[in-house]
Amino acid sequence: MLNEGNQTESTAVMTTTSESTLTTTYTSGRITVHPDLCNGQPTIRGLRITVETILGFLSAGESREEILSQYPSLEPADIDACLSFAADLMKHRYSLKHVA
Repeated sequence: MLNEGNQTESTAVMTTTSESTLTTTYTSGRITVHPDLCNGQPTIRGLRITVETILGFLSAGESREEILSQYPSLEPADIDACLSFAADLMKHRYSLKHVA
């Protein structure tokens, strides 16, 4: 979970969608995490497009325009939200361990 003390736009906001499920939203609702959607991975507005997918395209050198043409349901602000979400995650302290 993102640092709750950080009062940036991407601070997590939890909303209950029903009595049995819980959805967490980030970056003004553009990034959602739902346990039953894409195995609980962060998605863009619940569209079954993961943040990881978009970041993978960007890291492979795809342009925003190419991504938006491949995924017409996305908006330019969705790509910005993916980058913001990833940047916020990197603000946390991590310990990397080698796993055999």
